[in-house]
Amino acid sequence: MNKEKCEAERHYQASLSAAKSMLKSGIITRTEYDEIDTILLRKYRPVFGTLFSDNA
Repeated sequence: MNKEKCEAERHYQASLSAAKSMLKSGIITRTEYDEIDTILLRKYRPVFGTLFSDNA
């Protein structure tokens, strides 16, 4: 995996972690979380992140 793909993966995982925290805290709904995940998947195109996504 090249440097750019590693960075994209790292950014995706960090962003998704923040969204998960907001979901658990009740700040956002499951629907909003799913929308965020979809946007992050399109933006970062993670290699491994798609394995963990509910929206892949």
